[in-house]
Amino acid sequence: MRRTIAVGAVTMVIIGLMLLYLLTQATNNRELYESNYGTLFAINVVVATLLAVAIAWVSYRLAVRLRQGRFGSRLLLKLATTFALVGVMPGLLIYVVSYQFVSRSIETWFDVKVEGALEAGLNLGRVTLDTLTVDLAVKSKAAANLIAENPESAAGELAERLLEQLGASDIAIWSGNGNLITSVGQSTFQLSPDKPSTSQFRTARQQRSLAWVEGLDDITPTALSGARIKALVPLASAGLGLNAEPRYMLVTRALPANLVANALAVETANREYQERALGREGLKRMYIGTLTLSLFLAVFGAVLLAVILGNQIARPLLLLTEGVSQVAAGDLTPKLALQGKDELGGLTRAFASMTQQLADARAAVESSMSAVDAARSNLQTILDNLTSGVIVLDAAGNICSSNPGASRILQMNVASSAGLSLASLPGLESFGAGVQKQFEELSSRPLDTAADHWQQSFELGAGADRALGPFDNAITLVARGAELPSQMHLLVFDDISEIVSAQRAQAWGEVARRLAHEIKNPLTPIQLSAERLEMKLSGKVAAPEQAVLVKSVKTIVDQVDAMKRLVNEFRDYARLPAAELKPLNLNSLVQDVMHLYDLDNAKVPIRLELEETCPLVMGDAEQLRQVIHNLLQNAQDACLTAVGAVSEPRTVTLRTQWQSASKRVRLAVLDQGDGFADHILKRAFEPYVTTKSRGTGLGLAVVKKIADEHGSRVELGNRLKDGVVLGAQVSLSLAIAPDVQA
Repeated sequence: MRRTIAVGAVTMVIIGLMLLYLLTQATNNRELYESNYGTLFAINVVVATLLAVAIAWVSYRLAVRLRQGRFGSRLLLKLATTFALVGVMPGLLIYVVSYQFVSRSIETWFDVKVEGALEAGLNLGRVTLDTLTVDLAVKSKAAANLIAENPESAAGELAERLLEQLGASDIAIWSGNGNLITSVGQSTFQLSPDKPSTSQFRTARQQRSLAWVEGLDDITPTALSGARIKALVPLASAGLGLNAEPRYMLVTRALPANLVANALAVETANREYQERALGREGLKRMYIGTLTLSLFLAVFGAVLLAVILGNQIARPLLLLTEGVSQVAAGDLTPKLALQGKDELGGLTRAFASMTQQLADARAAVESSMSAVDAARSNLQTILDNLTSGVIVLDAAGNICSSNPGASRILQMNVASSAGLSLASLPGLESFGAGVQKQFEELSSRPLDTAADHWQQSFELGAGADRALGPFDNAITLVARGAELPSQMHLLVFDDISEIVSAQRAQAWGEVARRLAHEIKNPLTPIQLSAERLEMKLSGKVAAPEQAVLVKSVKTIVDQVDAMKRLVNEFRDYARLPAAELKPLNLNSLVQDVMHLYDLDNAKVPIRLELEETCPLVMGDAEQLRQVIHNLLQNAQDACLTAVGAVSEPRTVTLRTQWQSASKRVRLAVLDQGDGFADHILKRAFEPYVTTKSRGTGLGLAVVKKIADEHGSRVELGNRLKDGVVLGAQVSLSLAIAPDVQA
């Protein structure tokens, strides 16, 4: 469509130029112009109409683009308007000036002075011809009298002499009947010389002379050589008879060529002047019409060319602008480029090449980013699955990022504390201060120091020092720190509480074995020796000494029994067999154990809260029985030794609970005693750590060891309400049976 419009516009312009050429040619030929003016005007109107239709169609398309808000419409409209004004305004100025010039020039052509000058020239020519005619007539009369006075036989010779005197080209003597008597000059050689008419003979006889001009009637090029003056004079008859035949002398003189030419020019100019003076309005209309048609075609052609050229110039600019907008929006797809050899075409190609390079660069960057993201994802996956806690700190000790292991070990959502100082988190004041101190010492070390990191163990306390969910518990951390670029710090820490506990349990097991071996063997001889002394000395000593003896022996036997029980407990702790895990019903196990307790008459009642939906768990029934006995015994002892008056009897609660989130069954024992002291919480699972005056401290140690065999973690802590201790709680979670999991 664009090519069709361009070809049509060029065709119209060529036709318009051809018509303008024909108009300029027609103005030089008035007859041709007047005969073809209507046709030329109609053709010009048709061409101008077609151009107007093309301009209207292009303008409509441009208006539609502008109304639709299509990209680049305003730029195209601006360029088209600019080119149109550049073409139209000078044309209108030239038209106005030319119109005034033509109108006033045509009026000046027909001035009174010009008309008077032409009239004076005509009169001058007429007077000159009349003077020459009268002069030739007078001289011809004198010559006729001279010939009449001489004999008729001498008329030819005399005429020969008069030819030169009169300046004539021809002298002929004619009879009254029109017969040539004699002639000299040019007529001598003519077979039929020009003869005057009968009326001319009659006029000459009546007026005694007749002179006239020939050859000036037709304005032709032959008039310059054929124009002449003729004088016809009657000759007096020499005889006296009445029958004497009259004679006439015809004198012919040629007019000067320049005189004839000037006369003809003045006559022609005057005639044309009069004709154009009569048709000057038509002449004005002819010139103004030609000028108007020329302007009409020029203006429409200029507007159409303005639109086409504006479109040609705007097209690469629109491509560039649209491409820049797309690039700014992030679209780096291949862009269109013009194949023209001008600078704008080269600019579009350069832009397309630049866009392609940007697309390639972005593809490379995206590939690199994908690799980085993949590496980051792998690293994040590694960090998320690390059992160690990882925290990135800034120079001020504020948390930048952390992994789930840190939240698990510290038992709080560390990720939600990003931007806060580690030392500002509840319970981590001393830990954060210690970590920051270690980083400051690392930064102050000389650069040549071999160590580029630090390692330190921290023990996070319980009670007011720290709150771990619903319980208070002591954990031991080993932390390592290193410096990262941009003044960032990397903190990696592990919970070694289980390791420390296992090491302590192993050490106590070794102690228990040695105690069982070193202490148990001498206890029996000591007891037997004391009983033998009592038996040998009984009745042989006085009563007071007998009482002392009995009392002493009893004391020795009782203490030996206590020592045996202690050694047996240590032996049992050291020799605790590996758990044989089998599916069992925890609620049924608890109820079996409760048959051994007098629930109604016990000093400390036991209340059961068993969840019926608890599934089967994997456990060793004998070891779990021991766990339940130990926990219930400790809880009842705590209630009995509690201080402070209460309105109702203190109770112990034994609870089972199904935890759907973790897919485990929780066994918990809650008492209403005084709770654990802070120093007990830190070492509650160590052997011989107890608050009882006669306790061995192996109850929780055995529970911890059995829990480890079952893959469970023992949690213990104080139950608080508004800062008041309501009692202690010990719990462990057990894994459910595989069939239940499936």
